[in-house]
Amino acid sequence: MHQRLVNIILLSCFLAFAGSLCAQQKVRNLPNFDYKKYHFGFLLSVNTSDFNISYKPDYTFEDTLMSVENVPQSGFNLALMASYDISPNFHLRFVPGLSFQDRGLNYTFLSQGEPSTIVKRTEAVYLELPLLMKFRTNRVNNFAAYALVGGKYGIDMQSQKDVDNTNAADVIIRLKDNDFAVEAGGGFDFFLPFFKLSIEMKSAFGFSNLLIDEPTIFASPLDKLRTRTFVFSIAFEG
Repeated sequence: MHQRLVNIILLSCFLAFAGSLCAQQKVRNLPNFDYKKYHFGFLLSVNTSDFNISYKPDYTFEDTLMSVENVPQSGFNLALMASYDISPNFHLRFVPGLSFQDRGLNYTFLSQGEPSTIVKRTEAVYLELPLLMKFRTNRVNNFAAYALVGGKYGIDMQSQKDVDNTNAADVIIRLKDNDFAVEAGGGFDFFLPFFKLSIEMKSAFGFSNLLIDEPTIFASPLDKLRTRTFVFSIAFEG
């Protein structure tokens, strides 16, 4: 699934660049696009997610646990988009959608004098509600560049925050289901004959501590876990 989305994105990028170059030599596509106040579309994205980890200051790793490290995992996003054009250069975007995220933490233990590792993965399906400001350059024929900045609220639709961790064989890292994050990035607009295609990259940095503190071997050394996500998207807008 992930590889298929990557292939679609790469093919779309190639077609967008090729179509834009050809179109710029012939005709200005969608000449009235910037005169409309409202635009709608959708996004297809791939993401890479991990955590911003903070350790407890009094945890010395003197037990069998030697280290905790991030293991970034890939996922994908599906989202709708509504844009209100304040002016040709300033747009307000609302992009509700689903983000399928998979993150991992690599725990290294010392067992009988030899290091051994356990990867604890935390999968999430976020319903995300981002509100972003888009700052776009003036259009040059069928091309424009832009920057994005804003924030989002997300709720994990498959949260395991209520799982009973008393069974030592199935201990998980329990996380809260609500997250707030800031987003920043940029991209390029390509005005094609029938729609506008955008290619964008952005990063999201959560400022909520998602960790549910409890006396398990996996949660004990950690003070805070904040989300960190990189997203590569293609957007279709009419």
